[in-house]
Amino acid sequence: MSGSGPVGDLAGMLAGMAPQLHPEPWRFDLLDEAKPTPELMKAFALIREDEGVTAIMPQAREGTAGDLARITLMVHSALDGVGLTAAVSGTLASAGIACNVVAGFHHDHIFVPWERREEALERLQRLSQAG
Repeated sequence: MSGSGPVGDLAGMLAGMAPQLHPEPWRFDLLDEAKPTPELMKAFALIREDEGVTAIMPQAREGTAGDLARITLMVHSALDGVGLTAAVSGTLASAGIACNVVAGFHHDHIFVPWERREEALERLQRLSQAG
């Protein structure tokens, strides 16, 4: 995180994205219960829904929605910033690349199909340069 505060204007968020591709694959896993286990402690994120708990876990395995790549947008985007998710998802959608966005306090994380990770990264880099 840089010393400056969060960026809220769309042009600034796009220009500062600096998308970073993580080297390992990820999976979305539906858990019966969120009990602290050694594997669960490796979760990137837990999302609690009425239907159950989803864990975003490292490494895909059979029977899960896996083989996803994680691209982190390094800009510290403001939580009330408008348009970043739409711009990113629109850019990827125009290329037929599915994406799931998970927002943290400091960064947005884009999950895309593993086999399209390099193309997704290139498209996001171009979006950032054009922003």
